[in-house]
Amino acid sequence: MYDLIVIGGGASGLMAAGRAAELGARVLVLEKNKRVGEKLRISGGGRCNITNAEPDPRVLLRAYGKAEQFLYSLFAQFGVKDTFTFFESRGLPLVVQARQRAFPKSEKAADVVNTLLAYTKKGNVTIKTSAAVTRVHSGPSGIEGVSVGAETYQAKNYLFATGSVSHPETGSSGDGFAWLRTLGHTVRKPTPTIVPLSVKEEWVKRLAGVSMAGMKITFFVEGVKAFAESGKVLFTHFGVSGPLILNSAHKVADLLHDGAVTATIDAYPKVDLGALEKKILATFDANKNKTLKNVLKEFIPEGTTAGIAHLVGAEIDINKKVHLVSKEERKRLASLLKALPLTINGLMGFDRAVVADGGVPLSEVDMRTMQSKKIPNLYLTGDLLDINRPSGGYSLQLCWSSGFVAGTHSAKQN
Repeated sequence: MYDLIVIGGGASGLMAAGRAAELGARVLVLEKNKRVGEKLRISGGGRCNITNAEPDPRVLLRAYGKAEQFLYSLFAQFGVKDTFTFFESRGLPLVVQARQRAFPKSEKAADVVNTLLAYTKKGNVTIKTSAAVTRVHSGPSGIEGVSVGAETYQAKNYLFATGSVSHPETGSSGDGFAWLRTLGHTVRKPTPTIVPLSVKEEWVKRLAGVSMAGMKITFFVEGVKAFAESGKVLFTHFGVSGPLILNSAHKVADLLHDGAVTATIDAYPKVDLGALEKKILATFDANKNKTLKNVLKEFIPEGTTAGIAHLVGAEIDINKKVHLVSKEERKRLASLLKALPLTINGLMGFDRAVVADGGVPLSEVDMRTMQSKKIPNLYLTGDLLDINRPSGGYSLQLCWSSGFVAGTHSAKQN
């Protein structure tokens, strides 16, 4: 008989297991994959955006939207400063980069996994891998055991840390949601929220792998402006991605319910149309005998020639000499660079989602302890909770906070 069984050896599960064991609990972790931390290993492109270093807790919690009011007690018990202390005191220094994103100094997600494994090892946590839970046994007093094939394991308390449904290749297949429904919890259907966008235009796909920093993108629904954001855009073979796009996806999802969604990218957000026309004219005057195709690279963002030349070529003959380009064509060219067109086909699926929303409403969880209000010996952490958040370290901070607090209180209850 264990004191705590943790189902799921990801970020929040390992943190919870290590913390409970540190307080003297006998802990078993059951992980369906061949090794723990699979999603953690690929987070941040393998660099692991471990937290967001926003120093003001109120500003930090605003990023979690409607969940803000539920998170003050949780983050007071284990917040951003605690995350820094936890990892750095265990030999993993962190560095803060653009947009307050904190990474391990080594920029290796595997080092984060190894730090957590060392934490669980110190507390003598038992970890069983390739151990997919096939059944959760419940009774009047709560959960009575969990089965892995023919084996059944029992504990005083149980913790679900199975994650949501983003990146299913890492084992996040929604098992926890199915068990929670059976146990009587409400589960809001997950949708991919921090996810790239699929677009129609060919010019975008010709730029796969190219990124444009400092861009402004404006979204429209049925031709009416909805909202605009600025930042970095990454072009892909299916559409657009990058921090700016990922953090706008949930708003775009809402717009798609209202009609056709289009967007424009302003490649010169700090320059007005008239000034851009003058810049183009000056470039033409300095290159009179060159073709438009060969001059484009002088005034468009670096690396975008292949895509933008394709786009310009649909309106202007790019093989003509620049001194033959008419004033009207020059104006069209400037207008195009201020509003590169996109037609949004939709959001990419869970396989490309960084985060999926949905899960158990926070009203059904005691957020001071992470204990279920419906099943007294069950604790919930991480992506099982219905909390929207942007990219930039917010998801992993939620995992560290909920895991540490759940581990603490499940051990104290024992």
